Amino acid sequence: MNEKLVVLWTSSDIGTAKNMVFMYTLNAKKRGWFEEVTFIVWGSSAGLLAEDEELQEILKEMIRQGVKVEACLRCAENYGVVDTLKDLGIEVKLMGEPLSDYLKEGCKVLSV
Repeated sequence: MNEKLVVLWTSSDIGTAKNMVFMYTLNAKKRGWFEEVTFIVWGSSAGLLAEDEELQEILKEMIRQGVKVEACLRCAENYGVVDTLKDLGIEVKLMGEPLSDYLKEGCKVLSV
């Protein structure tokens, strides 16, 4: 059984971010629902994260709990937030191939 969860966050909707995406991702790791949890920031979510300090604090807690956090380089460039995301401890890189690899490995992928 694959105990890897990948949460692909692409929305800039603040309510969804706070009340589903961040809450579930943090608890999936903290409560041991999955052994490995990866959180991917992609698309307009990059801009929202760079602006919202509350989300940034939750993200820092995710990292402290052991969630692996990655972000799409092209998206971060398009929103002008590469350095901001890197300063938050996010690995910013081209994500097409890594996401494809996660899918091929059979990871559970939740896209929001």
